[in-house]
Amino acid sequence: MKTQINVKEKLGLDTIKIHEEKHISVDQMVCKSCKGRYCLHVCPAQVYTLNKENLVVLDLDGCLECGTCLIACTPKSISWEYPRGGFGVQFKCG
Repeated sequence: MKTQINVKEKLGLDTIKIHEEKHISVDQMVCKSCKGRYCLHVCPAQVYTLNKENLVVLDLDGCLECGTCLIACTPKSISWEYPRGGFGVQFKCG
């Protein structure tokens, strides 16, 4: 009988290898015009947070490369591409 695990436990099985070159960037000038800041709410890995200056900051350590943020960012302040080969998330079946 298989043991069921929740989503957080399943995501914890993944490996993420970070490259020094960031694969996501935010144009803060365009970002400031967004009233919804949807990236803060749609990212399943919570890569996006607000700092004390009300600027969106990134923590790419948990990026799942789903691209949801790119779709949700209506003012198009996010630049996104896949990480260089050999880097990024490696999903494991759990």
